[in-house]
Amino acid sequence: MKTIPIPYHTGHMQLHVAEENLAAVLTAEADSWDPGKDEVSLVREALENPIGTPRLRELARGKRRITLVTSDHTRAVPSKLTLPLLLAEIRSGNPDAQITILIATGLHRATTEAEMRNMFGDEIVDHERIAVNHAFCPEEFTFLGTLPSGAEFHVNTLAVECDLLVTEGFIEPHFFAGFSGGRKSILPGICDKNTVNENHSYKAISSPWATAGVLEGNPIHEDMVVAARRVKVGFILNVAQNSEKKIIAAFAGDLEQAHAAGVAFVRSRSQCKPVTGDIVITSNGGYPLDQNLYQTPKAVSTAAACAGEDGVIIMSASCVDGMGGSYFSELIQRGTVDQIDQYLSQIPPRETISEQWCAQIYARILKKHPVILVTTYLDRETVEKANMRHASSVDEALEMAYAIKGRDARVVVIPDGVSVLAVKE
Repeated sequence: MKTIPIPYHTGHMQLHVAEENLAAVLTAEADSWDPGKDEVSLVREALENPIGTPRLRELARGKRRITLVTSDHTRAVPSKLTLPLLLAEIRSGNPDAQITILIATGLHRATTEAEMRNMFGDEIVDHERIAVNHAFCPEEFTFLGTLPSGAEFHVNTLAVECDLLVTEGFIEPHFFAGFSGGRKSILPGICDKNTVNENHSYKAISSPWATAGVLEGNPIHEDMVVAARRVKVGFILNVAQNSEKKIIAAFAGDLEQAHAAGVAFVRSRSQCKPVTGDIVITSNGGYPLDQNLYQTPKAVSTAAACAGEDGVIIMSASCVDGMGGSYFSELIQRGTVDQIDQYLSQIPPRETISEQWCAQIYARILKKHPVILVTTYLDRETVEKANMRHASSVDEALEMAYAIKGRDARVVVIPDGVSVLAVKE
């Protein structure tokens, strides 16, 4: 019997699989990567040697208002480490600059003060100017024309009226934007609901290029890049992390060049050939990305790449924060997966409903694959209304999957499905 820890909330669940059933355990090579330096040194080195731009301290000289965009409570950006270094770099070139830290929520709920203190530390919360993006408050946004898809571009005014726009984030495979990081700090990060919705329309999500690991030809990525260019992002800091959320590489400088360098590194450490299983077990890597059901299609999409035509997917996610959004909750419980997909397919891009893309992706996957959700925070009735099956542990879910696929089923385990890019070479 093989024991495999599966991330769950802030800890792990122990999965027990007979060795004769275990076909593969897929992990990102990031966990075996030794950068040879500590995290602070990696970030400092990136800031001191930016790609395609002068140092941030040089860019900051003479600038009066600087907006620094960071991620919200749903992302594991190591801001306690990175933000002080970014702020110090800015102030070394311009000690009098008025800096606003803008939290990129996209369509997520507002980040609480307690979450800010956990993310940034008390020193920053108590002494820095912090603003939160409110996607549903139109008065906070400025209209900057249309994007290549035809979507209207409304972006937070703090990004328009500043003299220098800086962003930070991390890079990992993304289930429809190709990779996270870079331009995503702007769209969806600090855009209004209409811009985010149209960028994530049924038509865009349905594109064969809107998938993990693909940037070229991806309509969602293309809109994001144009949006970030239009607000003149002057400097980015993006990091790569291992499964312990430790920084293993850092990339700073030009919006596109630094992001491209980071993407190349992450691809080299995350990409692997899919291994087909009758049962595929995965997670969102634990907290913070497993705190609601809305975020779980990320890892489920990775599992689907290894689940053949009708494999069972087991998804471990605490969902401590519930469903993750009222629109998603209503849509995923609207009816059968065919009814959900049919309903969403009739919605024009300009009328896209917030959060419908996760219901769309789930419906697409659920048409082929039974999904067993392992959660101790969502009740069975809610999970079943969402067209999934409920289990309280990964071992219980595996027994349920054996009942569907047989005791000789091949089992593939992807402990952190967000960090792995399973694509055919």
